Amino acid sequence: MKKTFSEEDLIKNLSLYYLNRHLKKKPMEKYHRKIDESLLHDREKYKKKSEILLLNSFMHHFPEVQFENLICESPDFIAKFNDKKIGIELTEVINHLEMKKVESCLNKIFRQAEIVLEQENTTKYRGVYFLEFHTNIKFERLEDQQEIIQCICRSIQKNKAVGCVKSIRKSVHRRNVFITHEYNMNLFDELCSEKILELIEKKNEKFPYYDTSVDECWLVIVSDMNSLASRYTFIQDREHLQEVQSPFHKIFHLENLCGNITSIK
Repeated sequence: MKKTFSEEDLIKNLSLYYLNRHLKKKPMEKYHRKIDESLLHDREKYKKKSEILLLNSFMHHFPEVQFENLICESPDFIAKFNDKKIGIELTEVINHLEMKKVESCLNKIFRQAEIVLEQENTTKYRGVYFLEFHTNIKFERLEDQQEIIQCICRSIQKNKAVGCVKSIRKSVHRRNVFITHEYNMNLFDELCSEKILELIEKKNEKFPYYDTSVDECWLVIVSDMNSLASRYTFIQDREHLQEVQSPFHKIFHLENLCGNITSIK
């Protein structure tokens, strides 16, 4: 398989998720094998694997759920729960739209640094590196990106922060070099309930086109806490979520770091 950046990035995301100590590994491995056995294109397989991993915390709350169709569309998955056929539509809520472009640039920078280090000595540098950067770094400026890559490589080689890198932390990984951003919780990072309600409205419009053979269709809205653009610390005006009108039988908001779940409907 030819490994383009996009596919490598998806593979990296999967590996990072596997480091999660809360991961229900046995069902995940089974579901990933089923996806691998499907006729989907490799890129679609990685996408489906990433999606099912986002539902890991959901499985902790609903351990009886058994996924039966992992490769369908509209909804994303079909599962069995309490003798009912349940369609599960998964969607991510973006909390910081302005961070999406920055995060995309960061991922490309990380991948280029990973390639440099793996070419130099994969065995010596393999692991997962969590980096924090000094403020006011312009990741999107092409003229600065090579300098940032050099600082990242030197920081990992010396095992200490260099240049634009403010801090570095390493976790064990047995195969390759993976670089990601350090998770820093901002105590005042709010997720406006209106963003969740707007997302529900968009999904409501598509509801008539979902598989009608299911007994119920659930909407699971995920805040991917491994993403700079999705993370949050609290939902502002949470009470407004109880006012939602939707044809979905159940609606949940889920964050995939600690697994907190909010039942909206």
